Amino acid sequence: MKTQTLQRIPAPRPRMPDEGRLAQGWLLAYLASVVGVTFVHEPAWLAAALAMAVAAAGPTRWRLLRRTVLAVLAFNLAVSAGYVLVAWWQGGYSGRYLLMINLRVVLLVFLGFWFISRVNVLRALAFSRTLAFVATLAVGQIGTFTRIIRNFRLAFVSRNPVRASLASRGRHAAAQAGHLLDKSVCGAADTAMAMRSRGCFDD
Repeated sequence: MKTQTLQRIPAPRPRMPDEGRLAQGWLLAYLASVVGVTFVHEPAWLAAALAMAVAAAGPTRWRLLRRTVLAVLAFNLAVSAGYVLVAWWQGGYSGRYLLMINLRVVLLVFLGFWFISRVNVLRALAFSRTLAFVATLAVGQIGTFTRIIRNFRLAFVSRNPVRASLASRGRHAAAQAGHLLDKSVCGAADTAMAMRSRGCFDD
């Protein structure tokens, strides 16, 4: 009887790693990689690091790479065009330097998207109440603006059964930008008043 009773006792489960410390470890690794990338000035090494990061990202690598390219496309094109014009005017153009800048930006943005997709940022910042509070505010604002942009897009599609003209798109983008700016100003004022009422500001 005692043998049967002992056999029914489940084996102790292995202790799972602390998710908070694991997230903080990922945060430290991400920060270290960002700092390390800024010290690399050889395009070949940056390209190799980007290839390694894409390979290590797992099944979501192509989705993350697509998001990265779309996020940096306009910025990189503007910066690259500005550099080409200034360098051409000064006579100091360097294709190697231009390639290094673009590879570094793509790598840093890809690492950021990869980190966010794998780690709960709020849990990683749980060691600091101030950082966790700021991150919570940022996440809330991102969610609000994402919903507003989605609503604007759906409203524009519903009001244009056929392909809209370039002028209509411009007016829609201007209205959307104005609304987002007003929302940002009002949100910042409300947040500042709430923080001041709780003693965060001593003025």
